[in-house]
Amino acid sequence: MTTKIAIIGDLFMLPSAFEDAVTLACAGKDLEIRTRQDAWPDEPMEHGYAVAGMDGLKEYFGTADDVVEFVGDAEILITQLAPMSRGMFERLPHLKMIAVSRGGPVNIDMKAAKDHGVLVVNTPGRNSSAVAEFTLGAILSETRRIRAGHEALRAGTWRGDLYRADVTGRELSEMTVGVIGYGAIGTKVVRLLRAFGTRVLVCDPYVQLSPEDARDEGVSHVDFDTLLAQSDVVTLHSRVTDETRGMMNKHAFTKMKPDAIFVNTARGPMCDYDDLYAALTTGEIAGAMLETFAVEPVPVDWPLLQLPNVTITPHIAGASVRTVTYAAEQAAEEVRRYLAGEPARNPCA
Repeated sequence: MTTKIAIIGDLFMLPSAFEDAVTLACAGKDLEIRTRQDAWPDEPMEHGYAVAGMDGLKEYFGTADDVVEFVGDAEILITQLAPMSRGMFERLPHLKMIAVSRGGPVNIDMKAAKDHGVLVVNTPGRNSSAVAEFTLGAILSETRRIRAGHEALRAGTWRGDLYRADVTGRELSEMTVGVIGYGAIGTKVVRLLRAFGTRVLVCDPYVQLSPEDARDEGVSHVDFDTLLAQSDVVTLHSRVTDETRGMMNKHAFTKMKPDAIFVNTARGPMCDYDDLYAALTTGEIAGAMLETFAVEPVPVDWPLLQLPNVTITPHIAGASVRTVTYAAEQAAEEVRRYLAGEPARNPCA
C-alpha cells in the first residue's frame, strides 16, 4: 500500500533535503512524496493572533487553504513552518502524522492534533551545535574587540588604542563565563569554552550535578546571583518559561561586573531590553551581543541599535547547513519508525 507524504519546506529547511532523507531511511517502502518550497525567510512569518482561525499558533508560514490543498490526502506531513489549526485538522481526515523540523511545534494546535489522533513529532537539538558555535564566536567578537576594530576601520579610523592594556581584549583562558541554562545548547557551549581553558559557572535549577559530575565536566554549579557577580561574560541558554521571562532585568544587570559582557543567543523575552539599554548607557555593564528579540524584526529606530557597545544579529545563530541535514535525518527516522510500527523517538505532548 502506498503511503502519501507531503513535505512543505522553505529556503532554509529545503524540501529536497527531507525528501532525500526520507527516501534513504525508508528504502523499500512504497512512498508517494510531493514537495513544496515556501518563500521564508525571504518573506516574513505570520502569527496566529493576527489571523482569524489561527489562534494560538506562532511562527508559521502559509495560509490554511493553501496548506490544506497541498497536503490533501497525505497521511504524513513534514514541515518546519506550515500551520496546522483545529479547523485545518478537520479538513484533513487522512492525516495521521506530522513531523515538525524544529525544537517545538509552535505552528501546530497540539490539542487539536490529539483530538484528531494525529501523532506530532519534532526534532529537538537540530541547531544546538550551530547555536553553540555562534555563541562562542559572539563571545570572542566582544572579548577580543573584533567588532570594535571592524567598525572603526569601516568608518576610516585606525584604532591603535586597541593595543592599550586598559582597552584591549582579554583571553578566554583568563576569564570566567557564566552559562545560564545547561541543556542541549548550554552543555555544548561549556565544552567549547573548556577547550580554551575558561573557568565556567553554570546556573540551572533543573539540572542536578554532583560534585563529581561538576568536576568531570569542568564546571561549577552555582546560583543565579553568584553567577552574575563572578562572571566576565554571561551567556543565556534557558527556555522561555514564567520563571525565566524577563530574568535579565535591572536587578540582574546591577549584580554584574561593570566590565562584564551579556550575550543572548537564546530567546528575547528572557531579557528586559529597556533595562539592558539603561545598563549599557550608565556603565553598569560593558557591552552586549544580542541575537534574539521579543519583537522581530526589530524596529529600525530601536535605541539599542544606536549604541557603540552592542553587536546585534538577525536571529541567525541556528542557521547552518548541518542544521538542515540533521533535522531532515531526524524527521526521516521518525517517519521510518511510524511506518514500521515503532514508537516515536520525539513525540510532542
